[in-house]
Amino acid sequence: MQTKNTLKLIAACAMLTGATAVFPAGNHTGGHAHAEDSIGKAGDASKVSRTVTVDMSDTMRFSPSSITVKQGETIRLVVKNSGAIKHELVLGTEKELKEHNEVMKKNPEMEHADVNMVTLAPGKTGEVIWQFTKAGKVNFACLQPGHFDAGMKGVVTVAGASAASSGEAKKDSTLDAPADMARGEIRKVDLDNKKITIKHGEIKNLDMPPMSMVFQVKDDALLGRVKAGDKVRFTAEKVGGAFVVTDIQAAK
Repeated sequence: MQTKNTLKLIAACAMLTGATAVFPAGNHTGGHAHAEDSIGKAGDASKVSRTVTVDMSDTMRFSPSSITVKQGETIRLVVKNSGAIKHELVLGTEKELKEHNEVMKKNPEMEHADVNMVTLAPGKTGEVIWQFTKAGKVNFACLQPGHFDAGMKGVVTVAGASAASSGEAKKDSTLDAPADMARGEIRKVDLDNKKITIKHGEIKNLDMPPMSMVFQVKDDALLGRVKAGDKVRFTAEKVGGAFVVTDIQAAK
């Protein structure tokens, strides 16, 4: 039988997140509702326009931590936990995530689940399908105790239709970075040393300005996808002090 303190805790959590308090028999799962009007809504899998892969690591960082989408776009976020401890990705407003984090710090044993989040054990992969209905910013974070305060946060920038249509073309469109991937031009493919040289635009998740740089590759097969002169989109991470290309695609 649940105690009065447990009931008060669940009710307080529901009040913070805008959810209706639910009192199940056993562990508390779910009930952390989000401000759907402000961050969008659960997406229809049949209307997904793009897939974005997000890695969660024990460095308490998301990669990428900055994603750009178009207003109205439905995105499949494929979330991977490459760490050795549990992590999660929760979409919400900055205010909601801070409030939810405070509740989790006081009650680390509390389980939570909703359509705007995925919680993953080490080595596991999950997904969130989300439609970003309003222009602006949608935050995401890991709310496992201590992770939010350690900086495990990110942001989705939702570009309005008017902003997308009125932007002026830059001199070198190869260096414009759409969505979560940087843009670049292949300068050299070094098969023997498993490296690739890219003249690239800003790489937001690495806080790296435009330049030409030599990268290692996560998978040798990536080198076979491109050749010198190709315009590409790619993702890169810093792994053990080295800059590593984790995915690469032909630019459209």
